[in-house]
Amino acid sequence: MTATAARPGSTGAAGRAERFARPVLLAFLLVAAADLIGLLAGAETVHLVAKPLLMPLLAGYAALRGAPRLLVAALLFGWGGDVFLLADNDLAFLVGMGSFAVGHVCYLTLFGRGEGRNRGVGRSPSGLATGAGYALVLVVFLVLIWPDLPADLRIPLTGYSLLLTAMAWRAGVFGPYAAVGGALFLLSDALIATGIAEWPQAPAPDFWVMLTYIAAQALLTLGVLTKHRAKHKPGE
Repeated sequence: MTATAARPGSTGAAGRAERFARPVLLAFLLVAAADLIGLLAGAETVHLVAKPLLMPLLAGYAALRGAPRLLVAALLFGWGGDVFLLADNDLAFLVGMGSFAVGHVCYLTLFGRGEGRNRGVGRSPSGLATGAGYALVLVVFLVLIWPDLPADLRIPLTGYSLLLTAMAWRAGVFGPYAAVGGALFLLSDALIATGIAEWPQAPAPDFWVMLTYIAAQALLTLGVLTKHRAKHKPGE
């Protein structure tokens, strides 16, 4: 007899959670749309209200779908980073970056556990080639941007970039959705770094940062949920 069968009420509870999950996901999508439209329209107040709501809604959806706790924690540390980065000062930026860094550690730990059930995925020829590609991109980017970064941010940004790049590479353990999410997270933060370095920016730069960031976190969540639910099918 399976654990699920031994607790008849568990299926009903899961079903109720699923029903709550859908409205929470809809709320996340609506807030994300409002934030992006607000950025395009130059409505800063909309962004200030919408941005802090994004990750709690996505984390709530993930929790209701039975996500691993590390995924929920990663999203909530992302929320901490979002909130601190709204403040326009160096200390808040560093604290926000630190919160994101803890979130990446959560992701890396989760991905490491995922590989433990699929030994060799990250060390396959394709996985090693992807890792080498990420390493090359990181080195080239840091060499190019280093002279234009504020001196007091060079070391923290380099350390954070190493952690983020490792997360983006390891995300592939949880399938293509997570792999694309990791890559978009790297792109989003690279766009932030180019802004700090005062490189030429595309029109509406904050829109592109948030678009890639929202998509990154959503795809990472989708990838983890897809893999997690496949390994915990009823009756197994």
